Amino acid sequence: MVFSSLIFIFFFLPLSLFAYFLVPSMKGKNFIVLIFSLLFYAWGEPIWIILLLFSSIVNYFMALYISSHRGNFQSKIALIVSIAINIGLLMTFKYADFFVDNTNWLFGTAFTKPGITLPLGISFYTFLSLSYTLDVHRGHIQVQKSFLNFMVYVTMFPHLVAGPIVRYSEIQDTINHRKTSWSMVWSGVNRFCLGLFKKVVIANTASILVEKYLDMQFTNLSSPEAWFGITLFSIQIYFDFSGYSDMAIGLGRILGFNFLENFRHPYAATSVGDFYKRWHMSLGRFFRDYVYIPLGGNRKFQLRNIMIVWLLTGFWHGASWNFVLWGAFFGCCMILEKILQRVLNITPRFFKHSYTLILIIFSRAIFYYVDFEKLKIFIKTLFHSEFPVSINLKNDLLGYLFYFIVVVLLCIPWNEIFNAEHKVHKRATKFYFYFAPVINILFLLLGTVLLIDDTYNPFIYFRF
Repeated sequence: MVFSSLIFIFFFLPLSLFAYFLVPSMKGKNFIVLIFSLLFYAWGEPIWIILLLFSSIVNYFMALYISSHRGNFQSKIALIVSIAINIGLLMTFKYADFFVDNTNWLFGTAFTKPGITLPLGISFYTFLSLSYTLDVHRGHIQVQKSFLNFMVYVTMFPHLVAGPIVRYSEIQDTINHRKTSWSMVWSGVNRFCLGLFKKVVIANTASILVEKYLDMQFTNLSSPEAWFGITLFSIQIYFDFSGYSDMAIGLGRILGFNFLENFRHPYAATSVGDFYKRWHMSLGRFFRDYVYIPLGGNRKFQLRNIMIVWLLTGFWHGASWNFVLWGAFFGCCMILEKILQRVLNITPRFFKHSYTLILIIFSRAIFYYVDFEKLKIFIKTLFHSEFPVSINLKNDLLGYLFYFIVVVLLCIPWNEIFNAEHKVHKRATKFYFYFAPVINILFLLLGTVLLIDDTYNPFIYFRF
């Protein structure tokens, strides 16, 4: 089940919220959240609930043991066991085929691939559990003694299958004690409707053109068409994932939880480093706090640490060498920016913004094509092609002109241009306050109409 589906919007969500607000006690509300979260997860792949429960039970008891023996040798052993089990599950279920393929290629063996289906959301809930046990070991948080409350943290359906990667420290108080106000519920509804619009209207529309240019016309593209296609994929993946994050944050607010932001207008960035401070920020925080800083951060071996983090980031995205290459590409970009920091400081903003967009859009080709042969052909096409520009490009640019205007407007960080005291900001806020119900209804109606006829509606990050 996905958020942008008719069954979720008009059946699952109303039923779950009715049950949630009907129950008066906090324990009862948490129980309702847990039940509906497990139902949400089981909708598509019920067998993998066993893995989710196993992982949760292991991490719950390991954290209790770590807490009761904090500072002793036993605590370290329990932490190592917890890390080994979490990483072991991830490696087994996500990377087994990858390792077998490469072993066969390197040594000429003929091992049979396990062919295990990737469990939904395993990359996300594994990182949730890892951050929890690590923070308990460090003494940054108090262990959660209630198994019900711990399960709510891990399995809460707004963030379960595709993030954001919520840290226990961010919601530990609201798990035990929270008050739901009308203003918070209304804010959540607004955010959910915006996310639905971004996903169904913007991302799904881009996906049609992405398939047309990057798949159907792959072998006879001109260079402008290749850049057009990969730019559209950049639009699709941003509005797909940020739309999902908006819906997750909105659902969290309706239930009384405040999740941290996961995107902050990344296409307004003025460097690659700035871009990834704005993109999938919950993943960036995870690697910063649990890999980069423990390795030494910027105190020692900074360039090595950057490359390690980015190789791991690439590998986290998928069991394929193109993702490792993608991570290495950004690792090199980050290192070059560190070396050339003084030059970048005096470079005009327009040039910094332009080179950042070019690098980001180019990198999407590495991300999109798992097949290296296709990737090689496409990169060559980006810079040189013998095919002329077809009439399709002109027709699509003109036919989708209003769509591209909306995309640009949504990518501009208006809140950074106009601060809260600016007249424009105040007027826009006042306008939205009065017309939010109308806007939300329009978003919902438009999304519903498109979903009725749409046959392509997955979230890209579900496969990670």
